Amino acid sequence: MPDPVRKRAATILDVAAAAGVSKSVVSLVLRGTGYVSEAKRAAVARAVIQLGYRPNAAARALSESRSRTVGVVLNDMRNPWFVSAVEGLNGRLNEHGLQMIMGDFRLDSRSGESLLKKLLEMNIEGLVLVGTMPESPGLTAAAAQVPTVVLGAPSGPGPNVTVVTNDDDAGARLAVAHLVSLGHRNIAHVGAPGTAVGATRQRGYEAEMAAAGLAEFIRTVPGDLTEEAGYRAGLDLLGGADRPTAVFAVNDMAALGVMSAAEERGLSVPADLSVAGYDNTPLAMLRRISLTSVDTASFAAGQRAAELLLARLERDAALPQDELLPPVLEARGSTAAPGRWSGSFSAEE
Repeated sequence: MPDPVRKRAATILDVAAAAGVSKSVVSLVLRGTGYVSEAKRAAVARAVIQLGYRPNAAARALSESRSRTVGVVLNDMRNPWFVSAVEGLNGRLNEHGLQMIMGDFRLDSRSGESLLKKLLEMNIEGLVLVGTMPESPGLTAAAAQVPTVVLGAPSGPGPNVTVVTNDDDAGARLAVAHLVSLGHRNIAHVGAPGTAVGATRQRGYEAEMAAAGLAEFIRTVPGDLTEEAGYRAGLDLLGGADRPTAVFAVNDMAALGVMSAAEERGLSVPADLSVAGYDNTPLAMLRRISLTSVDTASFAAGQRAAELLLARLERDAALPQDELLPPVLEARGSTAAPGRWSGSFSAEE
């Protein structure tokens, strides 16, 4: 049976003919610019609906000498913090007629293809780098070519970038202060010193421990930002006699790994071990997990990153200053007062 003839897509000329106006009037109505009478606007709107007209993005980009696209590069799409951050970013960009083209830098590096080169070839108007990126000449070159905002990392490639991130030092101090207020003294840290956010959060942990007079208990097990690293670090911390009563993990994923290690060691959270994480991801909010975590306001951070990029896209705009967003601690069921040591931890006081 032969395939049915595919119906030709309506063009802007078809809309103009159906509405009884010129092509330029249709263009003004679709862009929302210039003066057009209400009668003509209504006629164009009716014609668009009747014909099922859909603007051709490529043609519009050529006619306006704009792509209306923003490249968004994540350092690892598996990180749940990015979900809310990208949602906030996308919503604000869409409000201003911009769309995202998103890619994973980690996957690109493995495949050997150049994600950044592809984005630049698409004539993107701006670039948003989400998370801590590895050092890369390509990133530095891209940031020098188009306005670039870094979201969720303390620094970016080169001097011409604007950074929007959480105050990780203050957030780490909030988590430690919370555990100290519950009565914990032997508080360990599962860190990721090889990353910029990990190094900053470790400094905050150490500073707050020292401020609380607990410098002798400072102990960091190095890892990374994954659940597996948290699990391995948790097994290490919880396997000896001098195990901590509380653990502050560099992020929620590592905290979940610590909780898995505690369960494997026969320990209960929070009766035997309090665990606090960072980023307040959707996983932390699940009732079954109920993880105490530092909220980095990722949705708001994404919105703010979009706003700063839009400001940079203005002609002759000055480079906006970096912004540190204040964190908030969300205390949940994974932290409580420490048990009493008597060869093992107990929930009894």
